[in-house]
Amino acid sequence: MASWSRRISFQVDVAGIIQIMGTSLYSRSDTPIRELLQNAHDAIQRRRLNDLSYKGQIQIRTDPEKHTLEVSDDGIGLTADEAEKYLGTLGIGITGLLKGRHPSATGATAGGEMLIGQFGIGLFSAFLLADRIIVESRKLGGDEGIRWVAGEGTEIELASCDRTDPGTMIRLELKSDFYKLAESPAQIEAAIKEYADYLPIPIYLNGMAQRANVINAAWFDTTPDPESVELALAEKFNEAPLDIIPIRIEKPVSIAGALYVTPQRTPGFAGEPVVTTTIKRMVISRDTQGLLPPWASFMRGVLELNDCSPTASREDLVRDARFEAARIQLEKILFEHFEGLMRNDPARLEAVLSWHRYSLAGAALGDRRLRDLLRQTYRFTTSAGPLTCEEIVSRSVADPLFETDSDRVVWYNTDRRQERWVNSLFAQNEVPCVQTLRSFEESLLAAMTGDISASKGESIDLRIASPSAEGFAAQILGVHDMEDASPEWQDFLSCTEARVMVATFRTDQPVMAFLNDRHELQRTYEELKRQGTVPAGFQRLIDSHFSKDEPARNEVLLNRNHRLVKRALEQRAGTPLASVLRLLVVSALNSAGAAVPREAQSVQSDDLDWIAEALWGQRK
Repeated sequence: MASWSRRISFQVDVAGIIQIMGTSLYSRSDTPIRELLQNAHDAIQRRRLNDLSYKGQIQIRTDPEKHTLEVSDDGIGLTADEAEKYLGTLGIGITGLLKGRHPSATGATAGGEMLIGQFGIGLFSAFLLADRIIVESRKLGGDEGIRWVAGEGTEIELASCDRTDPGTMIRLELKSDFYKLAESPAQIEAAIKEYADYLPIPIYLNGMAQRANVINAAWFDTTPDPESVELALAEKFNEAPLDIIPIRIEKPVSIAGALYVTPQRTPGFAGEPVVTTTIKRMVISRDTQGLLPPWASFMRGVLELNDCSPTASREDLVRDARFEAARIQLEKILFEHFEGLMRNDPARLEAVLSWHRYSLAGAALGDRRLRDLLRQTYRFTTSAGPLTCEEIVSRSVADPLFETDSDRVVWYNTDRRQERWVNSLFAQNEVPCVQTLRSFEESLLAAMTGDISASKGESIDLRIASPSAEGFAAQILGVHDMEDASPEWQDFLSCTEARVMVATFRTDQPVMAFLNDRHELQRTYEELKRQGTVPAGFQRLIDSHFSKDEPARNEVLLNRNHRLVKRALEQRAGTPLASVLRLLVVSALNSAGAAVPREAQSVQSDDLDWIAEALWGQRK
């Protein structure tokens, strides 16, 4: 079979493209209003280039009886040739050509940077709402008006009309599903507020004397006044900012606006900063993601990003080099602001941290610069009161009598149930104990102490407050003879599932119990397994905690200096006194908050019977 080849052209279903433009490109039904307002803005800005005294305005009118929506401007207008070339051609818009962002453009035209449009598709979005679009226009200085009409088909009617004033009127003959837009002007007003509230051109609705858009906002001022910005942000977002950051930079990327710290607590660490972004004052997105660093989930604000580009739907920003440059600059600004507060206004920074401490703490785990900021400001709960990591480390000098390898020893407790108990143990000690009662705080403390160790060249040992931890018995408890209980007593007290040790205390307390949160977590897991109700999230937690390490145990210290304990230990493990000691051990674990095992609960009754018999004789 002979080989062959031929050249063919792309085929375009114009009607299908129009349907896609009208129904699939945009996520909201009011988007066409934004597109029409944007086109009107650009037409007025183009006229301003020729007449600096000209102000311009946009009129929106609805007719509930005729089911129409009109958007009119007194801008530069269109000639018949321009209407034929641009209105009916997808992908070629006048604005895009002027900005030099189309393949046929010879370069950017003076004043093109003032325009918003780019893609030449905005007018077609009106087919989302309308069955038919009518455009009437007259070019500034032109000799005739023109009328352009398009429906759902592929043909366009272009004719002259008797329009005398320069500018453009676009009338939408609404689909039946959208008659409500003409019947309820409130929906149009809401769309203006949503997209064009800051557009620097007055917008009037149905001939009202008062404009529908705000236009001016304090954060857009060349030299914004912080107090005015704060009041404007409070009004817009309906909350009082904890702290504000006015922003105005030109290089390497243009950014104007303001950010603020929300007083709303951000639960967990999954929240995203909420930032409204605008280009030439037209709102692009009220929830732009990825512009601020993840740790700034408590930030809100409005930012003008004229160097960035909108997506084709104009509902988001293109993630390109200019977006990345803006992101880098904003992160730099945030760090510089909070570092400045640390130096000059620590009270304000404390207020921010106290409100959003957990969001910041969680984020700092993966951000060294943020940790450097927090280690001087973030206050951990300790036995000596709230302390920063810097203060904790400075107070945690290792005792040279007991430590040979560490310059400093930082003690911490992870179990909320024994917080008060541990605090009492450290009350008479100059060394504090950090209460890392949330798992991320334990990791944060470890990361911060590691940073300090690396920067200062000191050996810092992080140890959990537990009798089995090196140096805890001698330095904190004042116990120097601690040892494991005999196998006989370990077996007798095995029902408690605790490691049993004996020592001589400085107090007359017979038993001390220390909980291990990993042990308690394991017991909860085993109970859920027996019930067959282990949640998937809990299973992942267990896997992460116990995949490598052996299960830990609670720890019990018996005071051999206490008369009852001393006499019990001198006897064998099956005596009535031994039963009393076992009850004391179970009671100590209970008081500490441990979940007493079923076996320990079952032997309690036997112990009480045994003790009763010893006191009052055999039951009859």
